[in-house]
Amino acid sequence: MTLAVLAYPKKSFYNFFSGMDWKLICFVCFFACLSLLVYYVFQVVHLTSGSYSIESYEVKVSQLLEEKRDLEVSFAENSFLASLQKKISGLNFQKTTSVKYIQLPDSYLARAK
Repeated sequence: MTLAVLAYPKKSFYNFFSGMDWKLICFVCFFACLSLLVYYVFQVVHLTSGSYSIESYEVKVSQLLEEKRDLEVSFAENSFLASLQKKISGLNFQKTTSVKYIQLPDSYLARAK
């Protein structure tokens, strides 16, 4: 090594940080940690409230889908019955008042072998 390198003053770790105010550094670090902790708590609360609202919306959506299916079925039944009633009135059907059965002798029926 040359003499110029040996004569160069060495900066140690202690010399670099010796002029700083340690109380101020500790206060700033403590305040930063506390701020991050409070921010973390608020984010967790916001996340859980969001998940609860999503769950309630899913329940509402499932109820609405079930109601939609019921309404579709009732609409199909009502439209079918309305068209059937129009056809019946167009064909001039009447209510039966008495039912008469035809008696067939056994010889008219087919027999299985």
